[in-house]
Amino acid sequence: MHRILTTDLIHDYERHLILEERSAGTIRKYMRDVLFFFSYLPASKSIDKKTVIQYKEHLAERYAVSTANSMLAAVNGLTAFAGWYECHVKPLKQQRRIFRSTDRELSKSEYLRLLNAAKARGNSRLFHLMQTLGTTGIRISELRYITVEAVKQGQAVVNCKGKIRTILLVKKLRRVLIGYCRENGLTSGP
Repeated sequence: MHRILTTDLIHDYERHLILEERSAGTIRKYMRDVLFFFSYLPASKSIDKKTVIQYKEHLAERYAVSTANSMLAAVNGLTAFAGWYECHVKPLKQQRRIFRSTDRELSKSEYLRLLNAAKARGNSRLFHLMQTLGTTGIRISELRYITVEAVKQGQAVVNCKGKIRTILLVKKLRRVLIGYCRENGLTSGP
């Protein structure tokens, strides 16, 4: 059975994502991915299972598995929203990595070199940011949760991607950050 994808349906799907309380970033990504799929379709904008499978193969040839799967998730969400369950495709298979690749991690000597370079340049803010990242293991996007109040309490509550977790701030880091706050006149906020 052929289905026709229209821009009206895409806009309805966007409104649906908003009502589902998806994050603004997720909505932007899904819309970008759905519009990419829309541009892939033939001029008739006709969809069937075969077309979606061909699109999946197209993505597999051009993108990393995780990227292709995230793009397929947007299309699967759209087809489910439209009630076109017969057009749903399985994600590409990916072998799980048990350990993170070491080329994506800093060695202790690299970390210390970065800290020393920031200190040598007199960039106190960068020095303290890197020290916070290195000590806590948080993501850069989570830095905003390291507030003066959190430092004083010894923990930060991070709400990222719909998940809430508590980050404990060790005494030595707290002491360093409190000193930084004093030096810079910070009394509240990130």
